[in-house]
Amino acid sequence: MRLQVATSDESELVARFVAALLTELTGGELVDPAELEPTTSRLLGRDDVIGILAYDQGEPVGIIMLNECAAIYAGGIFGEITELYVLPEMRSKGVATRLVKEACATGKRRRWKRLEVGAPDQPAWKRTMEFYQGNGFAEVGPRLRKLIA
Repeated sequence: MRLQVATSDESELVARFVAALLTELTGGELVDPAELEPTTSRLLGRDDVIGILAYDQGEPVGIIMLNECAAIYAGGIFGEITELYVLPEMRSKGVATRLVKEACATGKRRRWKRLEVGAPDQPAWKRTMEFYQGNGFAEVGPRLRKLIA
């Protein structure tokens, strides 16, 4: 398996993976990757957004997207996993674990104090929560949002 940092040249591929993730998270409501591609391209061009693609035998099989954040509670600069997707046929084969390990290595190089992730609703996404806990993440409570635009 090969991992590489995604560039804006891979924005269509990254948008396809994120669209597939969102389709799963919404229970099958189709998300058009073409609608995500302009935002994907813009974000992949930023220094504080990192995409890491996983390839198996030359074929793309997964993506992890990281966002650099800052907070006093976190001791300064930290990272957040904003998206993690692995093709269904490649799940339970270590792809996501490799992506998370590379995210941690990226964080160490950037001197992040921690790496956070918002897990989907429980108990519907119990397996996702167990994956993150199995990779050293600790549950610190729910996350809330308010749309402002």
